[in-house]
Amino acid sequence: MKTPAPAETPPTLLRAVGVGRSYAGRAVLKGVSFELRAGERLALTGPSGSGKTTLLNCLGGVDRPDTGRIELGGVALDTLDGDALAAVRRRRLGTIFQFFHLLPTLTAAENVELPLQLNGVPTVERMERVRHLLERVQVAHRAEARPAQLSGGEMQRVAIARALAHRPELLLADEPTGNLDSRNGANILQLLRELSSETGTALVLVTHSPEAAAICHRELELRDGEIVGERMRSLA
Repeated sequence: MKTPAPAETPPTLLRAVGVGRSYAGRAVLKGVSFELRAGERLALTGPSGSGKTTLLNCLGGVDRPDTGRIELGGVALDTLDGDALAAVRRRRLGTIFQFFHLLPTLTAAENVELPLQLNGVPTVERMERVRHLLERVQVAHRAEARPAQLSGGEMQRVAIARALAHRPELLLADEPTGNLDSRNGANILQLLRELSSETGTALVLVTHSPEAAAICHRELELRDGEIVGERMRSLA
């Protein structure tokens, strides 16, 4: 009997090397280094003020580190000018927020379609992707509703669909269940886990929730701007 070939290790997608960031003379991040492989899910945990959201903002190009570097697919984000960085964020990154950040004047379908418009995706393909994603996150029946007409769980499902619409390599999520009740929160976590696996999209998840961290292959604990612990999980 032939021995099956070992599974190939996915390539490194994201690399943070010695990342430091200060505000008003206070060091919020102190030499943070780690790597993330394509398709891997990583939780950033730790107490409030530990630097989790600042790190996420640096990873997403919203903020620039004072020291160190961040590479996405081998591209050093700190070497890019504003336009090039905006293009990377628009094409290669998706973001999910605690408070949804849907545009209130657009319908659910229009919110999901927006990143596709910004990336110049043809109309027919846009419509098909929006339809498929709204069905996949189970809010197709709310396609024409505006955010004010949606429940919190529905808004977060639309936000997830929007974040994945342009097929990013990396999804960044900042407390995505923090504004939801336990039942809706559990449903959103299951959805994130399934969609990440289905699409091969890597995920960096900032959370205080052990339940949220449990959907991730790896967990980094931050305290006072430094990584103080790492935990690996074997996920089915």
